[in-house]
Amino acid sequence: MSAALPQKPTRRDVLRGLGIVALTVTPLSACAFGSSDSPSSSGPTGAVTPENPFGVAADAPLEVVIFKGGLGDEYATGLHEPMYKKEFPNAAIKHVPTQQIAQTLQPRFAGGDVPDVVANSGTDLMDTGVLQDAGQLLELTKLFDAPPIGGSGKLRDTLLPGTVESGLVGGKPYVLNYIFTAYGLWYDAELFKAKGWQPATTLEELDALLGKIKAAGLQPYAYPGKNAAYYQYWMILISAAKIAGNQVLLDIDNLKDGAWTAPAVKQAAEAWAAIGKKYLDPSFEGLTHTEVQTAQNQGRVGLYPCGSWLENEQKDQTPATFKYAVAATPSISASDKLPYGSIRAAAGEGYIVPAKAKNAPGGLEYLRIMLSREGARGFTEKTGNLTVVKGAADGLPLSPGNKSAAEAQAKAGDSGIITYSLFENWYKELETELRSQTNALMFGRITGEQFCANMQRKADAVKADPAVPKQNRAS
Repeated sequence: MSAALPQKPTRRDVLRGLGIVALTVTPLSACAFGSSDSPSSSGPTGAVTPENPFGVAADAPLEVVIFKGGLGDEYATGLHEPMYKKEFPNAAIKHVPTQQIAQTLQPRFAGGDVPDVVANSGTDLMDTGVLQDAGQLLELTKLFDAPPIGGSGKLRDTLLPGTVESGLVGGKPYVLNYIFTAYGLWYDAELFKAKGWQPATTLEELDALLGKIKAAGLQPYAYPGKNAAYYQYWMILISAAKIAGNQVLLDIDNLKDGAWTAPAVKQAAEAWAAIGKKYLDPSFEGLTHTEVQTAQNQGRVGLYPCGSWLENEQKDQTPATFKYAVAATPSISASDKLPYGSIRAAAGEGYIVPAKAKNAPGGLEYLRIMLSREGARGFTEKTGNLTVVKGAADGLPLSPGNKSAAEAQAKAGDSGIITYSLFENWYKELETELRSQTNALMFGRITGEQFCANMQRKADAVKADPAVPKQNRAS
């Protein structure tokens, strides 16, 4: 039986995720994070040297909070934390794994007892716009301008294009997005080979392919409506960008008047609504991502929209005969501004250092370790995910899914990369509404035109709300 996502309290009331997973928690406003006038505490410091650019005190304790989701946390406990310990053997490291980032940390931010590094990810991640507005995030310019471990120059020059920009809040870098992710339609390459199926390059081909998959007795297309409707709204936004170019997504991020009712967004919404009406089983609205993904591993689902973390997340449920591969989102029409091979490829999985961390220099150094060639290469080896560090994975044997994603990215080239969206972290009230409206669209309760009108209404309300800090991006 299908179930729609519950409505969340507004941004004024509660951090991201609490409305879904912890409705019994007393709502707190952004002010609960503390005043932006409160002084930052960087903790004890040591001598600044080329090897210790942030002046980390050798014996200062370090607390690391890791979102333990699809990536697990062994990359932290078995790699990055030991690397930090090797550099500072007298420093005690406290490791805190959790799947409820906001629930775990919101009271601590309110009380001023914050950790030194946070992997701010998952459904229950914290709203970085609110945190930055409250003066709770440490600016990371010093990190990106520091020399890389074992190298010279600036760390930012060792990172893939767009990495620093993807973490901007209020025009300055406050978030390190660490994983370079390719987004598209995922499938079992071995199954497709056995059936003689080819990935679709156009909407018409997608319709025909899904028809063949349905005739073979599989669910042709599925996404997890219960907790990850954003997997599907990414496809809608990618299609809109293909139709009219990346400016569509920039306009949405910048709360431009009429951005959601633009012809490209309406055309994309209507195209995907037609796919949903014809091929989506209503039961998937009530399923989680792990349930739908496992169904695909069991040969019961054909195409699944997601990012390239999928393969690693499902490694324990994936049979040896299943080989992940990704296809670019199909073109909507021959007049699309961007070609079929264009993909959304962006830095994601955000890490932050709280401004009031007891060991902020240590937090910065921990991120520098993550961005070292050794730290990034080891991360790929342990998680199967590529990082934003240029060339760190060169020579490593890649899994089928990562190889497919890398090939898709290379084929797209720089001119075929669809930009990321920042409103998802900037305006959580808007993002929450988009999840709900996406389910309503894909499961046939509203039309594409209604979807656009409803989203524009919410965007207008966010824009008019003086309590919501406004952000801006130029590219």
